[in-house]
Amino acid sequence: MEQKELGQIVAQFQIQGAVKEVKPLGNGLINTTYKVVTEDGAPDYVLQHINNAIFPDVDMLMTNIVAVTDHIRKKLAGTPDIERRCLQFIPAKDGKYYYFDGEKYWRVMVFIPDTMSMTEVTPETSYIVGETFGQFQSWLADIPVELGETIKDFHNMEFRLWQLREAVKANKSGRLGEVQDLVDAIEARAEEMTKGERLYREGKLPKRICHCDTKVDNILFEKNGDVLCVIDLDTVMPNFVFSDFGDYLRSAANTGKEDDKNLDNVTFNMEIFKSFAKGYLKSAGSFLTPVEIENLPYAAKLFPYMQTVRFLADYIDGDLYYKTQYPEHNLVRSRAQWKLFCEADKHEQEMKDFIASC
Repeated sequence: MEQKELGQIVAQFQIQGAVKEVKPLGNGLINTTYKVVTEDGAPDYVLQHINNAIFPDVDMLMTNIVAVTDHIRKKLAGTPDIERRCLQFIPAKDGKYYYFDGEKYWRVMVFIPDTMSMTEVTPETSYIVGETFGQFQSWLADIPVELGETIKDFHNMEFRLWQLREAVKANKSGRLGEVQDLVDAIEARAEEMTKGERLYREGKLPKRICHCDTKVDNILFEKNGDVLCVIDLDTVMPNFVFSDFGDYLRSAANTGKEDDKNLDNVTFNMEIFKSFAKGYLKSAGSFLTPVEIENLPYAAKLFPYMQTVRFLADYIDGDLYYKTQYPEHNLVRSRAQWKLFCEADKHEQEMKDFIASC
């Protein structure tokens, strides 16, 4: 977009200072992002286009985010550098925390300078991720408002299996015959892997406020490596704690690639599991119930299982959802994720023993 157009959008928000420049920032895959540089010592800002194709209810999305950041800010009251330790969103002139320009939705937050991000997965960074997201959940365990579900049924295992079964019935692509073995293997474990939803209906498993996109690059760090805050809050919503625990391990503990053609590469890294779990339980253990804690190994299995189901349903449907690089890409992804599930399954008792020892 042109500077003039971007400046007009920024002008709709209650920012301080005069705008000197608006320039691209980062390489986000979901939202287009710009840095707003101001003059005369005012803060700089981040201008972001909200992708309402993925998050259709923008009002709910921003209501969630502001409720979360306000609550965390209260938890941090009186601590040093509070402005650096929690994202701060700026209202538009009409009081809403977003602006619609007739085509796109936009939001503005305060830019936090002199920070860095990390991407490398190691036992050390996995401990930090576990501790940081456990703390994030802990701060939000007593949030006094009810948040909405920004992506409906995002981590609902029963819903994902329903999608697979509908794909199998329709068999739009005619591919079912070649994957019937994998469909059968998934169905054989279906009752076990929908345990979370059953425990919830029985009143034995609570829903918490979770981030639902747990990874090291969703943490902002000081230049010296100290953790500042959790970022990318669009997916923050009610869910089982399994979401933040299992989703991280699905990618971080996989010794291969998500779409590895060589299944010998795919194993489950127990050192990553132990480091992440130790950090997570250090900060989250104070509010978790015994049912949540004892089912953390289930969470580690749940997410490769769920992703197998999602990739396979899309393959049978004819590759309508995930972008693919070649015709069998979703099938390769499915089999790699199933291998990861099986590898995690082999370590279930070891995971249980470790959790019990923490």
